[in-house]
Amino acid sequence: MDYLVVGLGNIGSEYANTRHNMGFMVLDAWAQASNVVFRTQRYGDLAVVSFKGRNFYLLKPSTYMNLSGNAIRYWLQKLPVTLDRAIVICDDINLPFGKIRMRMKGSDGGHNGLKNICEVLGTQDYARIRLGVGHDFSQGGQIDYVLGTLSLEEKTLLEEMCPKIIRGITDWALAGPQAAMNLLNS
Repeated sequence: MDYLVVGLGNIGSEYANTRHNMGFMVLDAWAQASNVVFRTQRYGDLAVVSFKGRNFYLLKPSTYMNLSGNAIRYWLQKLPVTLDRAIVICDDINLPFGKIRMRMKGSDGGHNGLKNICEVLGTQDYARIRLGVGHDFSQGGQIDYVLGTLSLEEKTLLEEMCPKIIRGITDWALAGPQAAMNLLNS
């Protein structure tokens, strides 16, 4: 069985350690822990992690956050993966920093990357893991906030969260969505 795990973010060094790139950072941590490297491919950087007879294709789209649907559609057509075995990791300002929320389907919640994915795929029925970044910004300051660099405390907390997120994804593949949600949504 093969799975597509998409971490949302923006390409370019200016976005590397921003809240909006937490999806990329989770995949970077997984690749590093698994001793695999990303290779630049069409529509993104791809790495493959094999775990207990499953292949997890880790994708960091190169289409920028708000056009992520194009990369996901391409890789769903290219890989032996169906939409029910794809999961998207993204930031979420509606959750406090450090909170994790997994859902098997749902609205975009105002997230432009998820909105584009829904539009391109024509459905909201795909798994997603939202990583809370909080909303410590004044009215009109959302863009600067999500594109702001993680503080040392936030970066440390994200590093501590990564093994749990990775385990949640492998639980999803091995034991089913409920096991993953029980772990991640607690």
